[in-house]
Amino acid sequence: MRVGVPAEIKPDEYRVGLTPTAVREYVARGHQVLVESGAGLGAGYNDEAYRRAGAQIAPDAAAVFRDSDLIIKVKEPQKVEWERLEPRHILFTYLHLAPDPAQTEGLLKSGCAAIAYETVTDARGGLPLLAPMSEVAGRIAVFSAAETLLKHNGGMGLLLCGVPGVPPARVAVLGGGVVGMNAARMAMGLNAEVVVLERSIPRMRELDDIFMGRVLTRYSTLDAVEEEILKADVVIGAVLTAGAAAPKLVKREHLSRMKPGSVLVDVSIDQGGCFETSHPTTHAEPTYVVDGVVHYCVANMPGAAPRTSSEALGHATLPFGLALADNDLKALEKDPHLAKGLNVLKGELTHPAVAEALGKPWADPFHVWGK
Repeated sequence: MRVGVPAEIKPDEYRVGLTPTAVREYVARGHQVLVESGAGLGAGYNDEAYRRAGAQIAPDAAAVFRDSDLIIKVKEPQKVEWERLEPRHILFTYLHLAPDPAQTEGLLKSGCAAIAYETVTDARGGLPLLAPMSEVAGRIAVFSAAETLLKHNGGMGLLLCGVPGVPPARVAVLGGGVVGMNAARMAMGLNAEVVVLERSIPRMRELDDIFMGRVLTRYSTLDAVEEEILKADVVIGAVLTAGAAAPKLVKREHLSRMKPGSVLVDVSIDQGGCFETSHPTTHAEPTYVVDGVVHYCVANMPGAAPRTSSEALGHATLPFGLALADNDLKALEKDPHLAKGLNVLKGELTHPAVAEALGKPWADPFHVWGK
């Protein structure tokens, strides 16, 4: 199959869909890989590294889309990209369609098959292609919160870790999944006081074992969330419903009662955000203030560490991408977990949670495929 890797064009996005190491794996399986010139520079891979791995270098993105059948990216396609997609294309990338009706309409109109990293599942019910970026985002969230707490960045002027005689910051983590666990680990490592709010009792037991009681866990009720965000210096939103819009756990009315200069970090922003006052920001302008509370809502946090992120993501996506390259869409018949990633096919939405979030009808993918 002809596999294409365009450069990412979302602002402040430096990751790349395939590393040279991954390209070599595709080439060894007999596939042709076309990489846009400069696509890997942000992550530290020059064109020569891709040539040595067996890739061909395309002069621009238009050539990649024109001459490829399987398009492998990192972030959701931007308007100029979805306008290049055709029914023959398979797009394999993060999509996050639930809060993005414009992108959804663009993909539906293109007729392509769009497979979202974030809804591919595994045998344990996990999200294996979301997990590596969730690990990175959870860790970056704490670094970003610590920096944002400083006075010159709009925060209350509090040192996250404290010093002898002065207590550290209190960090409330909403959600105990991969993002939440990694955020809690980093915050605990920096000596912050940490509480994780979670609805799964078995998961709270796991977290208690992992952190040996050093992180407080609370069952996530409306009362518990309200109590903890009002006590917190930092709130990290880490909730996820696969494919669907994130629930709004922090309301506008809460902000005026929170500590002035406290920080909200919304890692759920790709799925619409879990704070009512969240809207996407960029690494260039990461924060804004509402009612005295600083919001950090960067929509591609892992993009700040593109080398680490590209390698981690590449390791996770490689077996699924190779399956698509080897078998085309028949790979979905062979792997029901990969099939869960299919969000769009032949102009129809094929993931129920995405369709529900967008208020659109859902079609069974294998019924659509047979048309």
